[in-house]
Amino acid sequence: MLISAIVAVSENNVIGRDGHLPWHLSADLKRFKAITTGHAIILGRKNYDDIGRPLPNRTNYVLTRNKDFQAPGCIVCSSLGEAIEAARAAGETECFIIGGAAVYREAMPLVEKLYLTRVLSHVEGDVFFPEWNDKFQKESAESFPADEKNDFPTTFEIWVRKK
Repeated sequence: MLISAIVAVSENNVIGRDGHLPWHLSADLKRFKAITTGHAIILGRKNYDDIGRPLPNRTNYVLTRNKDFQAPGCIVCSSLGEAIEAARAAGETECFIIGGAAVYREAMPLVEKLYLTRVLSHVEGDVFFPEWNDKFQKESAESFPADEKNDFPTTFEIWVRKK
């Protein structure tokens, strides 16, 4: 099973502010949906709380240390390893780490492919993506301007772990 991560990151490494995404990028949301639909997604409890529901047409694994946490329509796991093994046992071909910061930090040593949206601006925030790029090489990049549905110009990139 391929372990991938998908994230939108500003030029100053911001991925969140006050428990939410610090931008509206319609193109990025459509890309996220297209890439992750039909696969397993692994996310932390805070990220789940921000989304507020399971994402449809995906197996949602929510990570939390709270043994009493309930997330209807999701599989609640106490560790990243438990979620990855459950996805593997279910026959998943690619699972996606979708955040937040603590989950990305823990998962990046395991990630083989990174779907990155570069938000081409410095953005205020309080949640940051961990350092990663010296272990990966860029496979592709496609740039898009800001417009009425996208707050900032972006570049959609795919990175793969160096062999």
